[in-house]
Amino acid sequence: MSPAARRPFHWLVPVMLLLGGACLVLIWVTAALYLQRQAGWMALVAALDVIVVLRLAGMPAGTPRAVLALVATAVICGVSLWGIVATQLGFAMGLTPWDSALKLGLHHGWTLLTLAMTPLDWITVAAAPVLAAWWSR
Repeated sequence: MSPAARRPFHWLVPVMLLLGGACLVLIWVTAALYLQRQAGWMALVAALDVIVVLRLAGMPAGTPRAVLALVATAVICGVSLWGIVATQLGFAMGLTPWDSALKLGLHHGWTLLTLAMTPLDWITVAAAPVLAAWWSR
């Protein structure tokens, strides 16, 4: 193959991260609602998903890929946990998950999150971005 045919598509990385991250957020929220727990172990799945997506998108190995993996995993974890709390609260108040997420305040969301999370959930959510950065180097 000629070098021109193998050149990376830089626009592919953010598109794949957005689609992969959105799908994983939906899976995490659905799993948490089904299990009636926060499912913190899904943070490790998020880290693996980000690593695979970055490699499939053709991003070269190195520090930029490690930093992007760390940030993307942390964002997926944050959005997923926010979505779980908002959905559970929305069901209790008769709101859709979207309305509940927009009305949920930071302090109230943090309080509900700290009440629902176990120590193992905290450990996996804290370790997942670091592991994503380490594994994607």
